[in-house]
Amino acid sequence: MARNRQAIYSKIDSLATKTTHSQVYRETILTLLREAVPFDGVCFTTVDPNTLLSTGAVTDDGIESIHAQLFEYEYVRGDFNSFDQLSRSQDPIATLSGATGGQLERSSKYRNVLLPAGYHDELKAAMLWNGACWGFLTLFRKVNSPLFQEDERQFVASLIPSIARHLRKLALAIPEQEVAWLEQEPGILILTDHLSRSSSNLQADHWLSLFRTWEGIDDNTIPRPIRAVCSRALAEMDKNIELKSSAKTCIRIPEGPYLMIRATVLQGSVATKQFAVWIELAKPSDIFPMISEAYGLSEREKQVLERIVRGFSTKEIAETMYISAYTVQDHLKSIFLKTGVTSRRELTWQLYSRFSVHLDDLNMNV
Repeated sequence: MARNRQAIYSKIDSLATKTTHSQVYRETILTLLREAVPFDGVCFTTVDPNTLLSTGAVTDDGIESIHAQLFEYEYVRGDFNSFDQLSRSQDPIATLSGATGGQLERSSKYRNVLLPAGYHDELKAAMLWNGACWGFLTLFRKVNSPLFQEDERQFVASLIPSIARHLRKLALAIPEQEVAWLEQEPGILILTDHLSRSSSNLQADHWLSLFRTWEGIDDNTIPRPIRAVCSRALAEMDKNIELKSSAKTCIRIPEGPYLMIRATVLQGSVATKQFAVWIELAKPSDIFPMISEAYGLSEREKQVLERIVRGFSTKEIAETMYISAYTVQDHLKSIFLKTGVTSRRELTWQLYSRFSVHLDDLNMNV
């Protein structure tokens, strides 16, 4: 078994140089991983590192049927080994059997969701790289299968750095060519309290169709990113969080710009809740953290870049950042080197053409 796992490890590690599509990459990993750590159900989702909300998931039929309930326990009810806990832990991988001391019935999710669906143990891993989380992997075993063992947990843990690094690379891939993307009206979607579609505009229907194609789900299933932002919105409402909502997730469209999905809970005269979801092209303030991460910019370089795009002169950048003009020039040289340009004009054009960043949309706090 040890020799087989080493071979699987090598194959998974080599995928980073062979696969450029996130969905295909994760599906291939799961095919290989099943040979070393058998499982009966799976959910492998990428996430927005700023909010930890899903940007798309790979699941199987068994887990898809209980996915909405799993989201509820993840974002609203809470239970053992939450994604938030794992993403902040020094050891970002855990089993339900380990967390409960072998007493699975201590978990309400086990009693109310997993066991009725025929599952018992689960193994959850946060895909961490350099302190940021880029995805979550959850493996499930049915009641007639053995619990996950420590050697299996350690093997999956050994894969995390390689997988997380490549998920980051795929999420932050810089377009090689200009992005030709027309301005579009926001998609507006109204969902019932059970996350079924109540009404929507044509643009929302367009995005729904696209998301479902990416995730390989049917027309009656709400895509995972939308479920995630709605679950977060409901959790924030229950905690009376009104300002600076994190019920949003930023998604990179293959061969296109970034989309931002946001949700809020609607309250009216009826007793049941509804969700309003906006799907729109991301604003520069939404995607600048992604761009900065993609180019490996420091925090100060990011601040300089924001001001460059807004048209600030070297003197204005120096004054607003309380640094000398010489220091600004040093930051500019580093930014040019990292982004592969030689002038401010070339840098601004690259941001506009490759990331659909428009000057009129900028509203940065400087």
